[in-house]
Amino acid sequence: MTTRDTPTAGTPSDLGASVLELLATQGKPMGVRDIVRRLGLDAPGRHELKDVLRRLIADGQLVKIHGARVGLPDRMNLVVGRLTANPAGFGFVVPDKPAGAPRTREGDVYVSAVNMKEALHGDRVVARVERHTPKGAEGRIIRVLERAQQNIVGRFEEDGRFGGHVIPFDKRVLHEIFIPPGDEAGARPGDMVLAEITRPPTATRNPSGRVLQRLGRLEDPGTDLKVIMAKYGLPDAFPPEVDAEAERVPKTVRPADIAGRTDFRDWDTVTVDPETARDHDDAIGLDRLAGGGWKLAVHIADVAHYVRPGSALDQEAYLRGTSVYFPDRVVPMLPHALSSGICSLVENQDRLTQTVVLELDAKARVRKAEFHDGVIKSRARMTYQQVQRIVDGDAELRRQFAPLVPLFERMDELAKLMRRRRYERGSLDFDLPEPKLVLDEAGQMTGIVADARLDSMRSIEEFMLAANEAVAERLDRAGTPTLYRIHEQPDPERVEEFAELVSSFGYRLPAKLEEVRPQDFQGILRQVEGKPEEKLISYLLLRTMRLARYHEENLGHFGLATEMYAHFTSPIRRYPDLVVHRSLRAVRHGQGADVARALPAPLAEMAKHLSDMERRATDAERELIEWKKVRFMADKLGDVFSGYVTGVQSFGLFVELDEIYVQGLVHVSSMTDDYYRFDERAHMLKGENTGKVYRLGDRVKVQVAAVKLEERKIDFALVDVLERAAAGRGPGRPPTRPTRPSRPVSRGRERSPARKAGKAGKGRGGGRRRR
Repeated sequence: MTTRDTPTAGTPSDLGASVLELLATQGKPMGVRDIVRRLGLDAPGRHELKDVLRRLIADGQLVKIHGARVGLPDRMNLVVGRLTANPAGFGFVVPDKPAGAPRTREGDVYVSAVNMKEALHGDRVVARVERHTPKGAEGRIIRVLERAQQNIVGRFEEDGRFGGHVIPFDKRVLHEIFIPPGDEAGARPGDMVLAEITRPPTATRNPSGRVLQRLGRLEDPGTDLKVIMAKYGLPDAFPPEVDAEAERVPKTVRPADIAGRTDFRDWDTVTVDPETARDHDDAIGLDRLAGGGWKLAVHIADVAHYVRPGSALDQEAYLRGTSVYFPDRVVPMLPHALSSGICSLVENQDRLTQTVVLELDAKARVRKAEFHDGVIKSRARMTYQQVQRIVDGDAELRRQFAPLVPLFERMDELAKLMRRRRYERGSLDFDLPEPKLVLDEAGQMTGIVADARLDSMRSIEEFMLAANEAVAERLDRAGTPTLYRIHEQPDPERVEEFAELVSSFGYRLPAKLEEVRPQDFQGILRQVEGKPEEKLISYLLLRTMRLARYHEENLGHFGLATEMYAHFTSPIRRYPDLVVHRSLRAVRHGQGADVARALPAPLAEMAKHLSDMERRATDAERELIEWKKVRFMADKLGDVFSGYVTGVQSFGLFVELDEIYVQGLVHVSSMTDDYYRFDERAHMLKGENTGKVYRLGDRVKVQVAAVKLEERKIDFALVDVLERAAAGRGPGRPPTRPTRPSRPVSRGRERSPARKAGKAGKGRGGGRRRR
């Protein structure tokens, strides 16, 4: 039997906590023998200790030092975290923090280029803090705990008979990869390739590797998609065993499947989706009640009926986590046989659902919620545009869908009431047009148009949000294990920055920024509505928010101003929704205690993995769109556009164009009509001689000066600066070197998915929003 002295230990699973507590109380590193003696471990306990120490060291909670001793990193001026490299050569170690703990800039450790050693961008490392400056901690990397990436996408170049090298596409990967002769896999100079690192770098030697796949030339159609998929490790096909299992799923709903389900087939039920939707995982039914109330049915495809825990389909769906939506392609979470077949709520076909039925009073307050295993038959597959035109009075469409017109009018009426109630409680909406790429048959971008938000989109979003809240409340009340969608209070430091920025436009937040409420931000959005600065301030507010994520505890959703929220409405394309479906069914059938046994991993681990997969999908989608924008601008050198300043830095101005949603940089070196100084507090550049000022939100005209395809960057030049320089009204000299921080600072901003709210639509194109 295992016995332990101080601290008192519980079950064997508590051994890790006991070790950490012991080291904290002893105040010094300890050897294994000392730990065994102090904890009074017997032979099984000693065997367990080896595994525990190995795990704690791998996790970075302990660090092994000379003499086979282990210690706590923070007691030895050590920091464990992820390295974020900068293309300029330096980097920051961002310390590991418990999930949900606030991220502060002060915790990051700056690492100069000479102190990076063999670490690569994204690696989990141990850094020693060597000094503290007014800007923060500085140090050096002493150990790599975990490699972030073994495969690198880049451009292959030859080195004659000595082989070749790959120049990474991601400029944060600071080392070129040496490719020995014979490992080029047919790549030619200038080809984009996927390479595997076979030997990591050292302080004096670049990494070595081999080419795994030739992706094509940068200028070739389709190469951009191949590069992005390879860079983010997105799968191009399903494993054979997953496809085989999908083909065995029934193609139609059988009588045995319907037995015991609530039959909604006599309801008027419709799907309403984007024009380009490829799957339909939600449908709506709505009736009026006597006395002026409402009965709303939100039907969601019962994917859990076909994708069983532990199956090949389930394991692959969990690994992918989410579908990824590119402008001309979808990388699905589930095979086509399910996502576009038996799980898609196609019209005039019986389909299985999990259904939420909400009874609301005349003021759209939810009075009762019911949850069903259901079966439906959709009357029609509608698009947002069709429903909007019907509600707006389009005579031809109203004749074509005459039996359903009352349903669409009821949906519009109820949704506006629900939206008003949600708005009154403080829920945030960033209701601005979003850019939609127009592509030709080759996948090349031919234009960008504003994808305006329609009331029909808002209606479906309101119904989905209501269903998500009702399900979260039911699961929380039952105490059943599941995944919640949480959105935490913004970091006070970012709120302070936002308050300072909007104050230059004359707007104010309450004095207690650490206690800011959604209503406070909503007040700002209400004030800027319809004003020229609306888009900019909405963007700045989005930057202020934390990133919504999945969590095993119900911590509420700040952006939606609700204490209960979960993702329930899109199980075809989001694995967390599938988890929620299984939890909800278990509650209905009195089997809530069995949920945890069917999970592919512990809930906390699942929450992190699925949040990471969502972030991967978002980053991949965004990067491909930005690349297509850059390609679109390649033939527009010298063209002039109007836009507004979205960012001011010491090195120049970021400008977004009005009509085509493209952003570029006006580098300060191109502003040759004066010496421009950066005022960090005022967020402006000011000319010393002319007094000309450029601030956030300023309207400007710019000329396209350069398009850098491989770097995905566009350079602009200010038209008024060019005109003044040409007229000889400026000092006619290059500007002085811009003021820079005493040490480089490079920190990314996480955008809240509040902008991509609610239903996150389907298929290609618009309508996809993430709450």
